[in-house]
Amino acid sequence: MAAPIDTLVTVFGGSGFLGRHVVRALVKRDYRVRVAVRRPELAGHLQPLGKVGQIHAVQANLRYPASITAAMRDASVVVNLVGILTESGKQSFDAVQARGASAIAQAASAIAARMVHVSAIGADANSESGYARAKAAGEQAVLEAVPSATVLRPSVVFGPEDLFTNRFAGLARIAPVMPLFGAETRLQPVYVGDVATAVADAVDGKTKAGATYELGGPEVLTMRQILQIILATIERKRVLLPVPFGIAKLQSYLLQFAPGALKLTPDQVVMLQVDNVVSEAAKAAGLTLEGLGIAPDSLEAIAPQYLWRFRSTGQFAHNGSH
Repeated sequence: MAAPIDTLVTVFGGSGFLGRHVVRALVKRDYRVRVAVRRPELAGHLQPLGKVGQIHAVQANLRYPASITAAMRDASVVVNLVGILTESGKQSFDAVQARGASAIAQAASAIAARMVHVSAIGADANSESGYARAKAAGEQAVLEAVPSATVLRPSVVFGPEDLFTNRFAGLARIAPVMPLFGAETRLQPVYVGDVATAVADAVDGKTKAGATYELGGPEVLTMRQILQIILATIERKRVLLPVPFGIAKLQSYLLQFAPGALKLTPDQVVMLQVDNVVSEAAKAAGLTLEGLGIAPDSLEAIAPQYLWRFRSTGQFAHNGSH
């Protein structure tokens, strides 16, 4: 295989939350990275991650195959990180996560590039959730077009710019009572830096061809436990009010139009009814972070590094820690 500096990796969705960490992991390993995004002018924050000329942003829209092909020119490896948590306008789950993934995979196949596709634990063709069905369709399309592709399925991803822990911490800052949806649903929160390392390992060729890896953190936690960790981290006492799924579903019809932290869609309520953890089959086959030799970081170890700003005292908490 060519030396990293001679290897061009095209990353679709490279300017997002996971994307910036993936780009950082790749440039640290000396790859040249072309970031394919809908709005390159919003990808300027990636430049300082690499050396001069190492990172290049180009415009690509998954609905226009010619832009996908152009973004892949001379690339040896293609990474697809494109995904959405809620639908809006033309950005439907199906358009982005199924047809978009298929278009990228077909273009990669045409130039015989290797492919790394990031999906999600819970991807399931038979799910009631449109998100989960589209993720499954995307995986299938990728493996049909590029049978040697590596599929990575993270559980819920946390880290400095996430829309998960930051959202709850932000809510705790303003609300004395916090609604708790899916109180006993089990998740396996995985640190964004560990997912990015797994992507870089796949680009390195360390993953099994055609295999699907499931990426989870070191602990399985219920939604209740996750919120308790967040509240302890930001040193705020709040009442957690469990909301039954029937009521959550009704509320979601209104909350799907709410801004920011208050947003809750019917599809998210469906997803919250199913555990989101690494399967026993993946563990047995070694298709996990640990199987790649990555020791995952825990939510409790990482969250204080970026959630401190939600404390009432700000950065300098009363226990003397900075």
